[in-house]
This record gives sequence, structure tokens and C-alpha cells, in this order.
Amino acid sequence: MRPGTCTVIIPTYNEEENIVSMAKCLRQLYPDFQIMFMDDNSTDNSKRLIEELNDPNTRIVTRKPEERGLAASVFQGILESGTDYFMTIDCDFQHPPDALGDMYGKMEEGCDLCIGVREDRFALGLTRWVGSWIFNVYADMYLLSRGKRVSEDIMSGLIAGRTDVFVPIIKENWDGLEMRGWKVLIDLLKFGPSDLNISKSRYKFAKRAEGESHINQRVILTTFNQCGRFGTFCAKVYGKIRDL
Repeated sequence: MRPGTCTVIIPTYNEEENIVSMAKCLRQLYPDFQIMFMDDNSTDNSKRLIEELNDPNTRIVTRKPEERGLAASVFQGILESGTDYFMTIDCDFQHPPDALGDMYGKMEEGCDLCIGVREDRFALGLTRWVGSWIFNVYADMYLLSRGKRVSEDIMSGLIAGRTDVFVPIIKENWDGLEMRGWKVLIDLLKFGPSDLNISKSRYKFAKRAEGESHINQRVILTTFNQCGRFGTFCAKVYGKIRDL
């Protein structure tokens, strides 16, 4: 792997139980990668723990409180990466760090975007699996209606891309991006060109290593908001039903 070609972006919030293990694991597997934790003002010891590693190629960025959001963290990380490629991975080890090697190889082969596709989505649990499947179908229909490429796993948070392709897209569409949502891939496909060279990399989805999941019902609402007027309508209806 060529030095200085890739930045791994990890959005975090109160991940002190996982953050050091993730940093050390990535550094061992990929000694030449830049590692960037985009932290949404954690109230735990995440920042101190990363700083104590004293690794010049591993940094933690504390984001502005008023700009919180997982997607916003990732988009900002892409803009600040400064390397040929960026990759996104969760800090809880549900995405296996060793999957990044195959994705890097596909980027070196010339693809614009590599999407991690979960082999066994039942690891999500039945309720989340059903919800993921339903939204994947809806999102694919929405993207097709816009003449865009679809993804086998639109809910994936494990992705790699070329910074020279996606930095201009993010800058030009900043006001239209869903910043508080969790599904960055939808916006990258929605606003990206129709002729993106897309590859897939399959991996086994694991259970969260430590700590608690940050997924809540707001995630569902913001995700539907990314899919046009009807998606926004569905989000509003869901919100009203939830509040009954």
C-alpha cells in the first residue's frame, strides 16, 4: 500500500471503550494509512485516549457542537482528508477492519466508489434486518427514478471513495446533504454522477464490541428525508405515529 494515499474516517461519540482498540488495530493492519476520528463532542475520555497514543498519523477532530451529526462528521472528514482515497468505518467493530484491505485494492484498480456489502445481515437482529431491507428497496427505487446507480446495500456505512471525485460533489451540494442522518452513501449516490465506477466488497457484519448503539428512531426519520418528497412525507407520517 502506497504511503499517504488513504485516510480512514471514523465518526465517534462516547466510544472510549472501543476507540483505542480501533486505532491500534488499524495502525497494525495499515501502517501507512492516515486515521481520523471525527468526534461529536464526546463527554467521555475519547479525546485524551487518542492523544495519549502519540501517533502523528492518528488524530481526533472535535467538531462544533452546533454541527453534530454522523453524516456531517463523515462529510467534513472527507473534505479534510487530503489523501487520494477516503474510507469510512464504524468504531464499534461491526465493520471488520481487515475488510479495508480489499477495498483499498479495488480503489487502486481504478474504481470511484467501493461499497462494503454485508453478507449476513441477520446479525442486525430481525427488526433491524427487516427495516434495512424495506428501506433498501425504497431507496433503490428512488435512485433509479433519478437515473442513478443503485446499491446492493444502500444502508452500508463501510465505504471507500476517491477524494478528487467526491470533494467537489460535497462542496457543491452542501446545503442539500442530510447532515444529521447516518447513511452517507445515499447522498453520495444521489448527488454523484450516473457513470460512477462502483465496486463492491463483501464482509461479515459483526455484533458491536463494547458500549451501546447510538441508533434511535430519529435515524429512521432522517434516512427517509434523504429520498425526495415522498420520503419526507413518510418520515412525517412515521413521526406522528411514533408520537401517538
